[in-house]
Amino acid sequence: MLRKLQTAFWKALTPDLVPDGPPAQALPADAELPAGVLDALGGPDNLASQQRVAVTRVRVQLRDANRLDQPALLAAGIAGVMVLAEGVIHLLAPVPPAAAAAH
Repeated sequence: MLRKLQTAFWKALTPDLVPDGPPAQALPADAELPAGVLDALGGPDNLASQQRVAVTRVRVQLRDANRLDQPALLAAGIAGVMVLAEGVIHLLAPVPPAAAAAH
């Protein structure tokens, strides 16, 4: 009972961070990201993993972080880039068309 109450509370505060169902599954390396974004990330072969963690956020693990081209990401329509340790990049992306149509 307490766990359900905690989940409901956090879902009310952060609806895009508390999933309704099972955890998000990792996407194939080239799924959902436009070609310009993939090129700015160093190409599809540079992606070790990719996961949409919220409607507008994508977490990417790069094999070689030196191949990242941040200005090209911004030019490709990515609103923001957060570079973390060990090649982990968080992208603030536009809302996918399917998600926008659902709302």
